[in-house]
Amino acid sequence: MSNQASNTNLTPQANEPSADDLLKETLKRCSPETIAAALAFRQSGDVSLVPTVVLGIVERFLEPEVVDTLKSGDDSVKFMEDLGMDSLTMFEAIMMVEESLGVSIKNEELWDLRTVGDLKTFISAKLSGVEVEAKAKYYPVEQIAAVMPQQEPFLFLQSAEIDGAKALGVYEISGQEAFLAGHFKDNPVFPASILLEALGQLGVFHFLTTEGASNASAGDSIFFTGADGVRCHRVCKPGDKLELSVELKRRRDPMVVYSGKILVGGEKAATADEISLIVASDEQASAATNSGAQA
Repeated sequence: MSNQASNTNLTPQANEPSADDLLKETLKRCSPETIAAALAFRQSGDVSLVPTVVLGIVERFLEPEVVDTLKSGDDSVKFMEDLGMDSLTMFEAIMMVEESLGVSIKNEELWDLRTVGDLKTFISAKLSGVEVEAKAKYYPVEQIAAVMPQQEPFLFLQSAEIDGAKALGVYEISGQEAFLAGHFKDNPVFPASILLEALGQLGVFHFLTTEGASNASAGDSIFFTGADGVRCHRVCKPGDKLELSVELKRRRDPMVVYSGKILVGGEKAATADEISLIVASDEQASAATNSGAQA
């Protein structure tokens, strides 16, 4: 009798779901094509099936009105801006991709996957064992605020990308900025001085997130000391998305100098030939600026 009980315990459970059944359950709200591609990938490891699986999973999290945008075949489609996916939804979709394809994506890698093309290329490279080509590093507003001295409501960067000596940033004018109530009455116009401030902040962020920042001493701060060749080319109003860019021109401690420009819908809004910053203690910064020090 004890032998019979022992044999019963060793018998596999007849109703235990198979790996394929578990995958189907995970993807139950995805299209039949997505499920079929995921099952086929599990069997063959054919990387050419990855785009079908990835796009099918992303579609499962979208509102109906943006599905056609995803299906347009444009790899430059952005998850947040074009498809309306927030950070939490992106994490859910990525977790499903990981489970379906057996791939692991680190949180810091996820921030760089901003477009459909980014995700497809990254997953395919991971599964093929190919090294992913280095690209501009993306920072959401949470990561920007974590390192910037400026904070809400005086932080004018909502996202940024760092690529070598260059940085890109975005700030959308909401119309809720307090200073717009008086600039101007019944005609809100984003101040030119704040446009320049936004470029300066992007320069500060570039400095703080590159290796150059390692040379700064403990207790040092970054101060704006001047700007040359500043031109404003259009009025910026609520609803405009400011596309900021700066490029490091030169650095001679304690000074660092950037050029910068702002576009709105591809149209030039403002430019600055030079934006000068100083990295120093309060006393050193005051002495340097009073003596007219130039980088």
